[in-house]
Amino acid sequence: MVILGPPAVGKMTVGRAVCATSDFRLFHNHHMIEPLREVFDFGTPPFQTLCHEFRRRVMEEAAASGVRLVFTVTLRVDDAEHVAALESWAAPFRSAGLRVSFVQLSADLDVRLARNRTTARLDAKPSKRDLAWSDANVREWDQYRTTTDPDLPSAADELLSAHPCLSLDNSGLTAEEAAARILAWRGDN
Repeated sequence: MVILGPPAVGKMTVGRAVCATSDFRLFHNHHMIEPLREVFDFGTPPFQTLCHEFRRRVMEEAAASGVRLVFTVTLRVDDAEHVAALESWAAPFRSAGLRVSFVQLSADLDVRLARNRTTARLDAKPSKRDLAWSDANVREWDQYRTTTDPDLPSAADELLSAHPCLSLDNSGLTAEEAAARILAWRGDN
């Protein structure tokens, strides 16, 4: 299961709640970002290469082992390179005959800015502890489309339409409520 959405929408927190009530395991975006930041500057070519390769290898091994993952990532749905990377991460599961589904979370900017400062987020994501930078990053990502819209074509439409895809505004939901809706939608309850 891939959980998509803008920064601070609650992807990791909802993913944890899904895993707490199912046999899924969480592989959130910062599992590779944080260790790589110790060696390479964020966004540099070696950082990007290793981040992509690490994600791909984890996906390959999980698929080969039948491990059900919740993978969280912020995706620019209008960027063909971002979508191609996501496709490459999902490919091992499809090749193994395993079900791939997508969940697109959304929430208003004010909700995301409040979530950006939660202890759970800051504990798991040391790079977000510079709150001025992190808040600016949440705002900056508003210039990009991070979820699809049936009325606006995007580079992600073909990939997402080939798999079950749920769009969920989780602004007024707890992580547990969002997880329950996701698992009920998938038939995993």
